[in-house]
Order: sequence, then structure tokens, then C-alpha cells
Amino acid sequence: MMRNTNTKPVLRFPEFKEDWKPVQLKEILKEHKSRNTKNQVEEVFSVAKEKGVINQIEHLGRSYASEDISNYKVIYPNDVVYTKSPTAGFPFGIIKQNKLDRTGVVSVLYAVFKPKNVELGLLLDIYFSSWVNTYNYLVPLVHKGAKNTMNIGNEDFLNGAKIYLPTQKDEQKKITDFLIQIDNRIAQLTEKKENLELYKKGITQKIFSQKLRFKDENGKGFPEWKKHSIKKVLDRYSKPVDVNPSQLYTQIGIRSHGKGIFHKEAVSGKSLGNKRVFWIEEDKLILNIVFAWERAITKTTSSEKGMVASHRFPMYQPKQGLLNLDYILLFFLTPRGKTYLELASPGGAGRNKTLGQSEFEKLKIYLPSIEEQEKIVSFLNEISKQIELVNEQLEETRTFKRALLSKLFC
Repeated sequence: MMRNTNTKPVLRFPEFKEDWKPVQLKEILKEHKSRNTKNQVEEVFSVAKEKGVINQIEHLGRSYASEDISNYKVIYPNDVVYTKSPTAGFPFGIIKQNKLDRTGVVSVLYAVFKPKNVELGLLLDIYFSSWVNTYNYLVPLVHKGAKNTMNIGNEDFLNGAKIYLPTQKDEQKKITDFLIQIDNRIAQLTEKKENLELYKKGITQKIFSQKLRFKDENGKGFPEWKKHSIKKVLDRYSKPVDVNPSQLYTQIGIRSHGKGIFHKEAVSGKSLGNKRVFWIEEDKLILNIVFAWERAITKTTSSEKGMVASHRFPMYQPKQGLLNLDYILLFFLTPRGKTYLELASPGGAGRNKTLGQSEFEKLKIYLPSIEEQEKIVSFLNEISKQIELVNEQLEETRTFKRALLSKLFC
């Protein structure tokens, strides 16, 4: 059953009173089968869930098109394309309008349609941006193929259930103009966030390769960096748990790629068995010896205090006056730091690359003075705060858009 069966949406521009009408896609879309027979079009498009119709190389980093694209389908500006390829959250494909101001080509597996007008094409793009709407519309149309493939014919696509849309051109335009402004805001914030992340990545590489140095409060340079073994600047911290079978313990896990700690469900002392488990204290460097080579390393916080971790999650604390804990964590999250963790993780591929703790402690790294470490941490944390602020604005705008659409297509 389709979601929007209301002739009057909850949210509406007050000057419009006419009921929305139920329409089939065949009433507002017409399939065109233009092919690139003379290779007059050179740009190949992909269709992405978030970015819509986009240059394939820009989206995927390279072209996956055949050398001969003469059989590819031509997609003009404002055309609506149905991909039919499953993607995360959209098992039967996605439906997007070409919002680019140029013509390209897409795979022959896609269905391309010309909308009755630009605004209706955009309204369909907006409507089908919801996985619920897309799923509800497409699932009744699916034909199961001989090899369990999911097929939806182009005619079937056009003859699906009716959806309610505004019939007045002025209302269509006012809605789409307003939503375009929101999408532009989302695009601006997304670009700003990506640029800040690229800046942070570049500046971090310069800092840890010593191409960028800081100065003290008097404008003087800090001392040269010195080589230290991990064992010299980090002390192993362990406080074994005397397991009580009647007590519940909350264990932790560590995600790869520096994504932090997650809390597992509470378990009883009995279920811990003979495992070696240790109390977690805040402000400790902690890592997963199985996935350390994938940067499964982070810092404990107050929210983990009183939880437990197995011996596979060794903890370290910095030696005062030699090491800033945030600094060493920032280092290990860089490509250079990842290489160090890999060096201390001998063995085979994947899960067999267990970190050797003694090898880890023997690693030698160059460290600036504690004062310069603190400057570095403060500088990079400030960029991270800017990224987080932009990300919050981005999520707020996306939430506003979702709430808006839920009241528009209710």
C-alpha cells in the first residue's frame, strides 16, 4: 500500500487549495530509448543514492564503462532514470532525475524517461528518495528471474500503483523551488565538511612529517624531535578483575579505523569463565591486538570507567612530561602511524595479523617536546570542532528535510 493517500498534504503553501490527484507514472513519464549510436556523447554517468546522477569518474574514481559506448542510453537534462540495481536500503534500485545541465550516457540496464515537465520529474526524485516509498512502489512489480534475479519491466514500472501529486503547475514549481534551496544548503554544507576533512588530512600529514613546525609563545622554535621507543613513553596499565560469578560486567569492543569504543551487553562473572579480564580506567590508550593493524586503537573516556576488557585489549598510560595521550592517538590514526601498527602485527592476512605487544613496545617513533605536542593537539582539535559543527548543521538540515517530506507526502 502506498504511503501518501491524502488529497491534501499536512504541510502546504496556503495559497493552493486544489486537491492533489492520484496519477500513474505513465501519465507523467514517457520512456525514450535514445542510444549513443554515433558516439556523439562522451560523458558517462552513474546514479548514486545520495548524489543522484553524477559523472562516473567523479563518483567512483575511474570509468567502468565499456570501450564502446555506442549502445549506451542517452540521458538528457531533467530526464528521470531508474537504475534497477540494488543498493544499500534500496533492494530494487533507485529513481533519480538528471539535475545536471548536460547530456550523458548510462548503462543499457537502466530505464530512462522524459517527464511531463521539469517540476514533476523533480517531485518524483524527491518522492522516491524515501526507501519506504520506493520499496512500496516497486515490490509489487517484481518478477523473479530464473536465477533468482529481481526484474521489473519498464512498462510495469510505469503502470504501478498511483501516487498523489499536485496538479497545479504553480504549486509544483513553488514546492520544487523551496526544496531545491534546502538541497543547495545540504550540498554547501557537505562540500564544506569534505573540504575541512581534506584540509585536516593534509595538514596532519605535514605536521607528523615535520614539514610544518610550531613555535612557542615567544615565537621561538621548539627543540628538534627525538626518537623514543614506545616502552619509554607509555607504561602498560592493567588492573585484573577478581571475577564474581554473581556480578554483571559490561565489556567493551574497539572499532577499526579509529572509530572508537562500543559497549557490549552485560555478562555475568560465570560467563566470563577463566578469561583474563581487566578493569577499564579513563584516559588510557587502548587497542585491539587482533585489528590494531586496521587502527583499532582509541582513548578510554569516563563512560567506560568500571567496565571490563579482555587481555586482547591492552591499555597504556603516558609517562608524564614525555607524552600527551591525544598526540600519540592522533599519530597512530595517520597513514604513518598505521604503518607502525602493521610492523608490529606480523603474520598472515586479515584476522591473523595479531599485534605483538612486545613488538609494539619496541617501536621507535620521533616525538616533539611535550609543549609542541600540546600545540599540535590543540590545533588539530580545533579543526575537528569545526568539522563537527558543520556536521551538526548538515544533520539538522537533513532532519528538517525528512520531516518536511513526511508532511508533504503523507
